[in-house]
Amino acid sequence: MSGKNIPPLGGWVADSYDVVAEFDDLMPTGLTVTDEGRVFVSFPRWGDEVPYTVAEVVDGKAFPYPSRELNEWSTERSPDRLVSVQSVITDPAGHVWLLDTGSPSFQPWLENGPKVVEVDPATDQVVRTIHLEGAAVTPTTYLNDIRFDFSRGPAGFAYLTDSQPEGALIVIDLGSGESWSKLRGHHSTHATEGFRAVVQGIVRENYAVGADGIAISADGTRLYYCPLSSRRLYSVATAALIDRSLNEEEVAASVVDHGDKGASDGLESDTDGNLYATAYEHSAVLKLAADGTWSTVLHGPDVLWPDTLALAADGYLYVSVNQLPRTPLFNAGVDDRVPPYRIVRVPVDARPIRLTRSEPVR
Repeated sequence: MSGKNIPPLGGWVADSYDVVAEFDDLMPTGLTVTDEGRVFVSFPRWGDEVPYTVAEVVDGKAFPYPSRELNEWSTERSPDRLVSVQSVITDPAGHVWLLDTGSPSFQPWLENGPKVVEVDPATDQVVRTIHLEGAAVTPTTYLNDIRFDFSRGPAGFAYLTDSQPEGALIVIDLGSGESWSKLRGHHSTHATEGFRAVVQGIVRENYAVGADGIAISADGTRLYYCPLSSRRLYSVATAALIDRSLNEEEVAASVVDHGDKGASDGLESDTDGNLYATAYEHSAVLKLAADGTWSTVLHGPDVLWPDTLALAADGYLYVSVNQLPRTPLFNAGVDDRVPPYRIVRVPVDARPIRLTRSEPVR
């Protein structure tokens, strides 16, 4: 061996990152950055005292968004308010969507609780709310993450992951507001039986989470996804998801297993065909290049549970880091978290996917 440029034993290969925000008492999951550079985060109600479940980050501090009133919820208040928002995301038109599980502390969701709320950041006003019920969900559905494609259909589609153990993908027709599920219980959306994770040296056997991370291809033809309790990466044809005439077997025929990627929570993609995946067992974020090669974009001792990824127009990949394995819900009722929780970012020189119609709708 030459001995040159070899990192020391126990070293970290990509531990340089910018800290965007730190929170001492609020644990972030969802994260998005508008093309104008506004940063939004979500704080689900998982047992902590959460005064607001969605916030805008301004100068490193969190402020309730789009209003404190919409965020004020308790068991005595209407679930039409924000109950427990898991994810926030910017759509191709620049609006910010709030994905509300309607499920406080992972309990069964409340009536009218599971919903997506569209907010126009130009006015900071709610544009509309779409409730998910009926055939799209089951009594134990847990809405997790969402991606958009405005280039298909009269008004576009939204794709969501349902991360209950059996797992599913959910589609919303944004024109009609109708929603439906696909691949419910399919092996690609289902939590792996007997899944065992090792996170910062500790064996974790209590993860039974189905389809979680989600990302869309640059041309909108494939939707990538992965169960949290799995190490596989899958994709499915979006044409099969939006075609309600296809049965489950026909949809499943378009599923591709892309192989082992390690255990992941969040996924993201860019306009060059690259895919990014958190690697929560390794305190890392990985990149799968369009040519099929893997590399590490973030790896550091403080990156305990990289959760959500958000690629921004400024060429940075933003990451929420929240110490999830140390929360009471995932740690036998014991709170071992050591604040602060963080939003960090690393440069990747890439652009987010914004799938819009090339011609006006007629």
